[in-house]
Amino acid sequence: MLRHARFSGDSHVTAFLMHPAAVLHDTGWGHPEHQGRLRAIASAVRNDLVALHGRVVQAAPEAARVEDLALVHTEALVGTVRGAVDEARERGRVVAIDADTRVSAASWEAALGTVGAGLEAVRGVAGGTFRNAFVAARPPGHHATPGRAMGFCLFNNIAVAAASLRANGAAERVLIIDWDVHHGNGTQDAFYEDSAVFFLSLHQYPHYPGTGAAHETGRGRGEGFTMNVPLRAGTSREHYLEVFRRALDDAVARSDPDFVLVSSGFDVLAGDPLGGQLLEPEDLHRTTRMVMDAAGRCCGGRVVVFLEGGYDPEHTGAGCVAVIRALAGVGMDGEAMEQGQRA
Repeated sequence: MLRHARFSGDSHVTAFLMHPAAVLHDTGWGHPEHQGRLRAIASAVRNDLVALHGRVVQAAPEAARVEDLALVHTEALVGTVRGAVDEARERGRVVAIDADTRVSAASWEAALGTVGAGLEAVRGVAGGTFRNAFVAARPPGHHATPGRAMGFCLFNNIAVAAASLRANGAAERVLIIDWDVHHGNGTQDAFYEDSAVFFLSLHQYPHYPGTGAAHETGRGRGEGFTMNVPLRAGTSREHYLEVFRRALDDAVARSDPDFVLVSSGFDVLAGDPLGGQLLEPEDLHRTTRMVMDAAGRCCGGRVVVFLEGGYDPEHTGAGCVAVIRALAGVGMDGEAMEQGQRA
């Protein structure tokens, strides 16, 4: 699909990471989070090779270890997921953990592979091997709480990556930005009492999973380190971008991060069957450039973006291309952008 690399040391390129087991996670074709999502993304990125040539490499990630999951998740949750996958393998069919969240025989490898892709992405960016990175994460992660799989999510990919940065001494303060149409309740729960990880979420409200009110701002030492920005369905593109700009500036000023992670849900795009917002791919190009500009000022541009939702495969593919182009310094017109240039 793209030029492959095993951390070649080219710090001027964007890494694209997708574990090969991720596409094998089978929820059934009638499920919104089906196998076709990653295939659509891979096809869209492959078709954009001319614009991305020399600027994006595909890295081959290794799977995470069970010990890595323990940075965020309970032993009980790990056992629940593993047990459900074992049952799916024995029965030869998809098994439901809850009404929304399903696993198949390949889901354990997919989940560990995707967590591993996130860990490899943050290691590569923190070590200066890559400029920034995009993780094609499947299963998605931001609804998975420390003790519960839910909302299509088994383990919280972005939360484990953030915790690993802290545990390995690669960052003291991490900013997580979540623009999925659904509130990232699992990420919020993981760091709600933690002042080292600032969580900013813009999301449709009221909407699944019912959390993310503006008054949810953290607890204990984490008080003030969660910022929820609820938005009504049908928020205009102009208003959304202005609210995002203000919230981002506020979050960066308050968190002073060493590293920025993004939960990019493409269900925020117009026409998504599980959303109600009006953004277009070029708007996510702009939000990504805003994040990169902010990260360039505060933490040397260290940014990793994680795929979350997005349930119209064609539109999700276009959105991913827009975000990857922004990370790679390519405009929506396919032309290279100067550093610091607004989309």
